[in-house]
Amino acid sequence: MLFLGQGVSFILGLVLARLLSPEDYGLIGIVMIFVIVLNGVVDSGFSTAIIRKQDAVDDDYNTMFYTNLFCSVILYLGLTFSSSLIADFFAREELRRLLPTMGFILIINAMSLTQYTILTKRIDFKTKTKVSFISSVTSGIVGIFCAYIGLGVWALVVQKILQQTLYTIFLWIFNKWWPSLRFSMVSFRYMWGFGWKLLLSGLLNNIWNQLYQVVVGKYYNPATLGQYTRAKDYARIFSENFTMIVQRVSYPVLSGIQNDEERMVAAYRKVIKVVMFITSICMFFIGAISEPLILCLIGKKWLEASTYLPLICISMSLFPLHAINLNMLQVQGRSDIILYLEIIKKIISIGPICLGIFVGIKAMLIGLIITGVIAYFMNSYYTGKKLHYSTWMQIKDIYFSFMLATIIAVSVYFIKYLPISCCAVLAIQFLVGVALFFILCETTRPIEYLEFKMIAIRILDKMKRK
Repeated sequence: MLFLGQGVSFILGLVLARLLSPEDYGLIGIVMIFVIVLNGVVDSGFSTAIIRKQDAVDDDYNTMFYTNLFCSVILYLGLTFSSSLIADFFAREELRRLLPTMGFILIINAMSLTQYTILTKRIDFKTKTKVSFISSVTSGIVGIFCAYIGLGVWALVVQKILQQTLYTIFLWIFNKWWPSLRFSMVSFRYMWGFGWKLLLSGLLNNIWNQLYQVVVGKYYNPATLGQYTRAKDYARIFSENFTMIVQRVSYPVLSGIQNDEERMVAAYRKVIKVVMFITSICMFFIGAISEPLILCLIGKKWLEASTYLPLICISMSLFPLHAINLNMLQVQGRSDIILYLEIIKKIISIGPICLGIFVGIKAMLIGLIITGVIAYFMNSYYTGKKLHYSTWMQIKDIYFSFMLATIIAVSVYFIKYLPISCCAVLAIQFLVGVALFFILCETTRPIEYLEFKMIAIRILDKMKRK
């Protein structure tokens, strides 16, 4: 159901992109800058603290629930009062109404965080997937209807608020946990003691990630920001989304064996090999077919996005390496190192931001690739130091995946120059890419491929039995 949900959401997103303009997506992109950053503050690292705590009790969940809810209300009021200043900064009057309306997502999301954390701690991903599927599909259909009748950017507002509302409601229905009127200062001090460093590092990370959106929205225009965010959304399909799924599954499992270093490192190596095998090939392939992909799926008005997509794909192919290395530091409770790393990386990231302001978006994206490589070496250095799994050992584990991804990407890229329709080009690129993948993998038979093949066979067998 997970992949079915992703597929249906992707298709609904294509329909919305054809009905709406890049400027509509750009405006909602500006709003989401603030929603994403403030949502990170609402959680405050409490969910990670509880998942890591092996003897969590009801007082912990109650304390987390009321803290999250209180924070969300305060932040919503702050966002509402700041909406005029933000609208003036971006010189867009529409933001005066869009920001207070979209800000409700902060409060709705706060209502779901404890339920989500309980299910994650139980490793109950079936329920979370079911809830996500229902909310995404329903809100997507409603969003398409609103776009069809001409609501423009408000169609996206309705879709996003409805999606988060349905997600929260169904989590409460399926999980059946209800808060009691209890708040524990002991529990709060534990979660805050562990979580405040994660809060600061997450806040730094979110702010810096959204700064690139701010640069595009402020120094260019909402239409260009719409093109940029659309390209980024396509890149995230096989990078951030897949990595988050792996993190959600691996974090509670690895937390349970955090005192057995040998088992934890073995599990960690297996995760990083399989994830990078899938991610690097998918990301490089999407970058190579970006132009015919964009033209066929959402039309010529989004062609500019195809020029950003290859660079974003290269940059985001490194995302799993960052996330998994930091995940291992979280498992070990080293939130202090995570905070230190985020501060150093953000100082380095000033370079790409300046390139975006003074040179151009493509220069900014190239700068992001360079800083991403530097950030990986920093993250893996500390993980290697703690677990005796060095950066060089990691590179040896993943170099084949990147080499295979590069061969496939280069092989399919030049097909776009054939004098045929873009849809025919896309079909040929897809067939050539898939054929090359299986020929090269079946010939060399790397461990990553065999592991991936085994997982795929298990999933198919499970689906057949159902």
